[in-house]
Amino acid sequence: MFRLLLLGLVFGFSLSTLPATTLCAADKPAEKPAEKPKAPVDPPTLANVSYGEHPKQVIDFYKAESKEPTPVVFYIHGGGWRGGSKNAFGAKTYLAEGISVVSVEYRFVQEAGDVTPPVKAPLHDAARALQFVRSKAAEWNIDKKRIGATGGSAGACSSLWLAFHDDLADPKSSDPVARESTRLTCAAVVGAQTSLDPKQIREWMPNGTYGAHAFYPSGGDKKVPAFATWLEEREKLMPWIQEYSPYSLVTADDPPVALFYGSAPAMGKETKDPTHSANYGLPLQEKCKSVGVECELNYPKSPDAKPATVHSYLIGKLTAKK
Repeated sequence: MFRLLLLGLVFGFSLSTLPATTLCAADKPAEKPAEKPKAPVDPPTLANVSYGEHPKQVIDFYKAESKEPTPVVFYIHGGGWRGGSKNAFGAKTYLAEGISVVSVEYRFVQEAGDVTPPVKAPLHDAARALQFVRSKAAEWNIDKKRIGATGGSAGACSSLWLAFHDDLADPKSSDPVARESTRLTCAAVVGAQTSLDPKQIREWMPNGTYGAHAFYPSGGDKKVPAFATWLEEREKLMPWIQEYSPYSLVTADDPPVALFYGSAPAMGKETKDPTHSANYGLPLQEKCKSVGVECELNYPKSPDAKPATVHSYLIGKLTAKK
């Protein structure tokens, strides 16, 4: 909890904005049934708007008052892709700046059904939700060319996946939503896992254990194998790893991103919180810089910690004069 409080003090989040479930070691099985989601922190303009057929494929929309089309903050909650809720995000700071907000719910990996690998369900749900939001640009008075993603932990990983993935739009589709772009203006994330490659994770921090559940079905009598099994089977999983690991997707045409962590990186060393370590952030920053993509790495006393908060980064990028 202290680490969460430190993140809030340094990076401008409150615990009501990023719930404890956002930054959790989700590889561990839940000790008790998930609690019923609480009511949204701020009441949305439109609640539980469906962007797909599954009950979890819904979004909340918070409309900023403006005569001109507004930019959008696109929030993807954390919880290891196995828990959490869209209802925990506070929208007031952005609304006050004339920025509308979308908070996304999605299928968890244990709800993926026949989707393989399981992580494809939450990631492609995020992409579909983004396309759906763009399809509502005229109706909701939003600027589809100014959308920035944010989230913590798994939501941060999802945001970076969107930021770095090639456009998933299908211009020839008969579905108008599928014709919309999945590209972002920017992303600012907290405690992001930037890689889903077990070999890479262990090289960056020897005590890393997060990520196997992204690739192995779970639920019922199906249990996620240990990290060691994931590492042993890495080669046969490489096509999936390269498709769903943000680090693998970075190219020169990607938008600017900002990474926020609670402590400094210590590459190659064990960390107190390997699931949300800045050891994920430094290699991504180096790769981004190598291809000319702007990537800020923020942690307490970091040399390039500017701006100081996720809020100020997103507001600055989304309201910058064209």
